[in-house]
Amino acid sequence: MKNQNKNSEESKSNKIPAGGKGRSRTNPKIWYKLDLSAIVYPTLQRRDFSSVYRLSVVLKEAVDPEILQQAADIALTRFPTYKTAIRKGLFWRYLEPNNRPGPFVQKDIRNFCMPMPFKAKNRYLLRIYYFDRRISLEAHHCLGDGTGGMCVLMTITAVYLRLLGHQVSNGCFVMDVNESPDPEELEDAYMRYANAKVCPARPGEKTYRVRGTREPFYTFNVIDGIMSVKEVMKVAQNYNATITEYLNAVLLYALLQKQQSEWHLKLRPVKIAMPVNLRRFFPSKTLRNFITMVYPAIDPRLGEYTFEEIVQQVHNFMRYYINEKFLKGDITTNASTQRNPFIRVVPLFIKDFVVRAFYTRVQDKNSSAGLTNMGALKVPEDMKPYIDRFDIYMGQPFSCRTNCAVVSFQDTLTINFASNIMETDVERHFFRKLVADGIHVAIESNRQNLQEYSER
Repeated sequence: MKNQNKNSEESKSNKIPAGGKGRSRTNPKIWYKLDLSAIVYPTLQRRDFSSVYRLSVVLKEAVDPEILQQAADIALTRFPTYKTAIRKGLFWRYLEPNNRPGPFVQKDIRNFCMPMPFKAKNRYLLRIYYFDRRISLEAHHCLGDGTGGMCVLMTITAVYLRLLGHQVSNGCFVMDVNESPDPEELEDAYMRYANAKVCPARPGEKTYRVRGTREPFYTFNVIDGIMSVKEVMKVAQNYNATITEYLNAVLLYALLQKQQSEWHLKLRPVKIAMPVNLRRFFPSKTLRNFITMVYPAIDPRLGEYTFEEIVQQVHNFMRYYINEKFLKGDITTNASTQRNPFIRVVPLFIKDFVVRAFYTRVQDKNSSAGLTNMGALKVPEDMKPYIDRFDIYMGQPFSCRTNCAVVSFQDTLTINFASNIMETDVERHFFRKLVADGIHVAIESNRQNLQEYSER
């Protein structure tokens, strides 16, 4: 009966009263419903897959792990939804405050973004790593998206720099650790804006899937490309595109090259799953998930595409689909299942079975790769002298494929590929195209025998 009460629609205990007096570290009765996106991620959990992403900041000086631990202990009290453990009720999962010791700062490992069992490491759903000048935060996606995770990472980094004696202001992604969280930071923003009068259908078609040799369990391959923002912007402008449009076009081009180099009975559409930060269109301070997916695509069955044609199609797609009206309809479609009174009373184990089957047979086959772009990160002016660059990794792909994440800071743009297959054909085609367009690329990787295929 206790779990049923926690999962009932009438329960409002997950809301923090105005003024922040109900902070989770002082009120153990507080719990948090998973947001609309977060509901799916625990369902897909398996021994060799966990929805974990990584955010890293590279400083100008080596990291002191003891001071970093102090900074983490101080900063995490500001983020009650990240200092939680996941629990299972009869109908839904939920987050509850986690007052166990931790999370503990660890020395970094080569194969990161490993699966995150819910009952391990004192039940924390985030990890903090250090290596040389790098501080990394890994978080399970049920806690929040990259924007929320970046607020946590940058606040920890700011507190760390202050403990070293530096003056660092609040602002941008750095939150004031002496303030209580705004109630809006803890909300499920999807449900506030899921009010379109129609639920648009999502036409789906099986797309091209990258063929590759799956790596042994607990192996994670990353390839980083580091380049100048000004160079990439200049090339993108030559194609009359934004940086995001240009990089999407390059990835589509690389996937087309990969498909054409393989033996196949028939060609299939090439499609990219690209998350859109809904905060750009719908005002919200939430630190939880608030993204939706769009799928720029090229269908080679219609004929051969020049790269200029690919860029133009991506440009038109972005203009047509990424706007308030279409995005609100997409949110409403997502929310319709959670609002359905019949689905709400279906036991959790049945929900898990249906969602897992749908994702495996339909949703995961709806894209050939993933690409996310956090854009240009802003930090307080007095924090800039201590930061070199940022890295973002989308984590272990659910199936054999590669994922790509993009972030920039000042004039450094970093493109981080992550995959669980041995072959690097897509990454090679991608970076070769950048080099052919006149962009200077430096390559880093955790692969031991990676050959350099780009030129300075």
